[in-house]
Amino acid sequence: MPATTTRQVEVAPKAEDVKIVLTPSHLKHINAQLAQLEPQEILKWALQTFPSLYQSTAFGLTGLATLDMLSKIGTGGDKHPVELIFVDTLHHFQETLDLVDRIRERYPTVALTVYKPEDCETVDDFNAKYGERLWETDESTYDFVVKVEPIQRAYFEKNVKATLTGRRKSQGGKRGDLAIVEIEEYTGLVKINPMANWDFKQVLNYIKTNDVPYNALLDKGYRSVGDWHSTSPVKEGEDERAGRWKGKAKTECGIHETSKFAQFLAAKKLVA
Repeated sequence: MPATTTRQVEVAPKAEDVKIVLTPSHLKHINAQLAQLEPQEILKWALQTFPSLYQSTAFGLTGLATLDMLSKIGTGGDKHPVELIFVDTLHHFQETLDLVDRIRERYPTVALTVYKPEDCETVDDFNAKYGERLWETDESTYDFVVKVEPIQRAYFEKNVKATLTGRRKSQGGKRGDLAIVEIEEYTGLVKINPMANWDFKQVLNYIKTNDVPYNALLDKGYRSVGDWHSTSPVKEGEDERAGRWKGKAKTECGIHETSKFAQFLAAKKLVA
């Protein structure tokens, strides 16, 4: 009888089983290299580098430009290369929700998943559970239940390893020293900010040149759009995020401040 030959077949690990590890020195090296590249090149690098890559977006100008760039990069198939995650806080302007519908029409191959506050489908549901004007009575809880918990739930359920964000240095505040690639504290999520080095004018020029749909509120003086109760137009010469939480020292909603809500997330078993 002929000898039996045993073959070993190597099976590539599934994306959900891959663990991304970046040491501080490696991260520093990556950021130094990426700082020399344009957003389109950074996006190509991210697509080639990270498994389970998503884009989390509230459809601000930067996120819209990222979406359009990705649609032009493509992957050779008939699907948009990155799935989108949108958090509907139930307190968005109607113009923002209208924009979501326009985006679906303009980019029909985009997979878009919408997450809402847990167990709430409508504003009435939210008010019944938390009371009206929670953003005034308990701002931290409001930020957690409408933004932090839904996005972290999305990352957990979809096993997101890396996500594209729309943050830029020129937006000011804590974003002034933003790196292109970051590791989120406590969760290990990789966050890529492909347009960290672009300013508002560069983004707006891309939007207009490429005829990308944008929020109608932009033409009414709004530059950064969040919830209706905490967003206002900005004046000439003001920072583009000056209309967010006007009159307060606050500059972030908590989505990018995971450490601030670590205990809440741990209780939800969304972080270790």
